[in-house]
Order: sequence, then C-alpha cells, then structure tokens
Amino acid sequence: MADDAKLSARRLRLKLALEELREMKGFGTELVTLIIPPDRQVSDARQMLQNEHGQAANIKSKGTRKNVQGAIESALSTLSRYKNAGEFGLAIFVGSIIIGNNKNRMISVVIEDPPEPLLSFRYRCDSKFELTQLEEMLIDKKSYGLFVIDRSEAAYGIASGKRIHVQEHLVSNIMGKHRQGGQSAQRFERLIEEAAHNFFKRATEHANAYWLPHLENIQAIIIGGPGATKDFVVKNDYFHHEIVKKIAKTHFDVGYSNESGVRELVDNAGAMMGEIELDAERQTMNRFLEELIRPHPKATYGEMMVKRALDEGAVDKLLFSEGLKAKDLKVECKKCKHKWDQRVKKTNEDISCPECSASGEAIRVLETSSVFDTLSKNAEASNTEVIIISTDTEEGSQLMLGFGGLAAILRYPWM
Repeated sequence: MADDAKLSARRLRLKLALEELREMKGFGTELVTLIIPPDRQVSDARQMLQNEHGQAANIKSKGTRKNVQGAIESALSTLSRYKNAGEFGLAIFVGSIIIGNNKNRMISVVIEDPPEPLLSFRYRCDSKFELTQLEEMLIDKKSYGLFVIDRSEAAYGIASGKRIHVQEHLVSNIMGKHRQGGQSAQRFERLIEEAAHNFFKRATEHANAYWLPHLENIQAIIIGGPGATKDFVVKNDYFHHEIVKKIAKTHFDVGYSNESGVRELVDNAGAMMGEIELDAERQTMNRFLEELIRPHPKATYGEMMVKRALDEGAVDKLLFSEGLKAKDLKVECKKCKHKWDQRVKKTNEDISCPECSASGEAIRVLETSSVFDTLSKNAEASNTEVIIISTDTEEGSQLMLGFGGLAAILRYPWM
C-alpha cells in the first residue's frame, strides 16, 4: 500500500482498538497500562515490571493480588517477543476485565505500530486503561473553515478529516423593505443597511473567534452563500486580518445559509478541498454504485464475495467501512482443553465453551485477528488499494448498512 494508505490503516487499527479499550473496566486497580516510547529500552520496562510483580505480593485482597500479578505476568510474556519498542513505540494493555454477569476474563491488547511516535513512558494500574497519548494521535490536524451567509442568516464551522462540524447558525432579523415616500423611505433604508452591517459584523466576529485558535491547522477558509452578500462581506473587511490571508479566492454559490448550506458548500468546493477525505470518499462510493448497476459490473460486495475476488487477484480497490469491527478469535477452554474459532463484535463479549459451557476466567484467547487485518494483508499481496470509508457521511453509512461494510471495485467484470 502507498504511504498515505498505510497511515490510514494504522489510524483505523488504533481507532478500533481505542473504541474497545475505552469500554473495558476492571475491579479495583487490576488493569495494567504499559507505554514504551521508541527511545526507551524494552529491558528497562521488563525490569520495572518484575519489580512491580514483587510489590504486588503485598496487596491485601487475594483476588486483586492474583489479577494484578496475572496482568503483569502477561505483560512480561508479551514483552519477551520484542527486542525493542520499534520506530513508533509500543503500548500494552493487559488485565482481567469485567464481561458481564459478574464474570471477568484476562485480555491482552498490543498496539505496536501507532500512527505517530509515543512521547513518554507510562506504567499504570487502574480500573480502566490510560489512553491519553494514543487518543491524541487521532485528532485531525488539517482542516478547512466553512462560512455561508446572506442577509437573513449565516452559519460557520470546520471540516476536518471526514467530518463536518457546524459550530453555529445565526439569524439576522433584518426587517423587510418598506415602500413609503419621502424621508421615511430613506430612513428605513438606512436602518436596514445598519442592521445588515451589524449582522455581518456579528457573524464574522463569531467565526473569527472560533477559527483563530485553530488557524495554524486550517488550510483555507471557504466562503459561500446564495447571493452577492458573500462577496460583499469579504470585500469590505469584516473578517480578521489573519483570517483574510486564508480565505480562498473562489467563493461558491449554495442554496442556503444554514447547516444545509455548509454541507452543500463542502460538496461544491470538493475539488478545492483536496486534503479533505470527504470528497474522495464520496467519489469512490459513487463509482462503486455506478459499477454495480452496469450489465457486467466491475464491483462486488459482502465478505464472502470480496474474499473470493481478493484471492483471485480481481480487486482494484477494497472499500472497508470503519464501522466493521468484527474480530476472529482462536480460543481455548482451560477446563476441557477444547479449542475453537469464534467471531466476536468486540473483545469483551462473554464467550462460552461449546463443549462444556465454561465461560469467564475459564476462557483463554490464543490469537486475535480483526477482519480488517486479514483483508488488508490479502489486499497487499495482490497490490490492491485499501480505502477506508467513514460512517459519518451518507455514502459511508450506505456502505455499512446496505453492503455489510465491505465492497470492492474490480479490475475486470467478475462472476
């Protein structure tokens, strides 16, 4: 995969992992977080864990002592697989998590290829995992300011990554024009223009205050509206002078100056917003849908069909919904030693042995692989581009709800 695609894949893996880790809870201080930055020796972390294991022997509660020591032993076992923390660092999350019905199960989650380097060493025992450093990596840093206006209303916000956020919708309450003669008509005209000026000033001041703290990461400010008001506001210096430097030269006609207008502005300005993934995502999904209705489509969907097409090298672009979170587990029952494969939607699901019905602590997860990891490896082997589709857009929701979260644009008509 290309560098951008690899980074997107690493961000998705992290996002899916964090969504699960946030939900995991333990009794007392039984969940262990270990974060090793790339400049820290794994041997130092191993020595520290061994010392902590000894200290855990002083925990009064027998159950807590057992679980904390078990978590540390699991972390030590995981660390034994690594000579160093890698280019970006290593994060290990282990512990006995609550899985419902007063049951718990030992889990281990390793993040070994985060999208950015981990900054500081962290060891913590708590009832939840420490995720702050990793969560900061998912904050979209490149964005576009969005502003739509006419004489009756205005709205502004920001587009970042695949998300459109409308911060505020403002209404002017400017009175309509009155047909009265003499000085009265002129007076009403002055009042209307004064009200319009005050509204333009209020709307732009609100937008300025919202954008200025984020200006370093804003690529451009895009202006739109249904009439000439948008051009008037820009030309007459209503915006802050630092904001003016970022205003795109092209202004866009849109039908409304409310939240719908902001979203229409993104549609119309898609070519300009090359950095933002919204437009590319929409174009990819539209191409898939267009192919699907052809007499001999170069498209397919659903896990079984996509896997077959990948195996045959027929897939040009693999479309994967970030809403598809299924995992395939290899599981062993400690009681009866039965082993089996099981698919789960999330790691903290309660799993029962199909042979003896044991569950909770009796279940040991031997291997975990997400559907995304399995398919992306197959895609890489066949030189297939992997495109991650969010669920924040109408097209993205359609992929998840209508096509099971998996689709493919093919190199040739297939089947």
